[in-house]
Amino acid sequence: MVLKKIQNLDILPCLLIVTAMGFFFKYYSGFGREWFNNYGAAIFYEMFWCLVAFWFFRRPAAVFWIPLWVFVITCILEFLQLWHPFFLEQFRATLIGKWLIGTTFAGWDFPHYILGCFLGWLWLRILDQRNYANKS
Repeated sequence: MVLKKIQNLDILPCLLIVTAMGFFFKYYSGFGREWFNNYGAAIFYEMFWCLVAFWFFRRPAAVFWIPLWVFVITCILEFLQLWHPFFLEQFRATLIGKWLIGTTFAGWDFPHYILGCFLGWLWLRILDQRNYANKS
């Protein structure tokens, strides 16, 4: 149990970096801000959820499955943005709702989700290989 907690400590700085970059991209106001705000931040959103899931499911097989499930779930959330029942609109009206499930469907999010999950997969592979190297 102690070893698992120690292993997860290497994910914490990664989460902090990805979260900071995601917020930076989301609220960037310089040149190209529309891409950074709308699509670039989506890349970090995917990477963030890959790292969060890896915190809980730290197995070599999870390195493949986590990015795949993050992609599927975020695609479902994207399509949910086409549905506007009262309870979802109430949640989307909050800041946390806007951050978590979004407000507007955008087909151009999907390529960025793919890129974010691919980068998340690479990051998980590195973390898993470091973990494997530390066990040897």
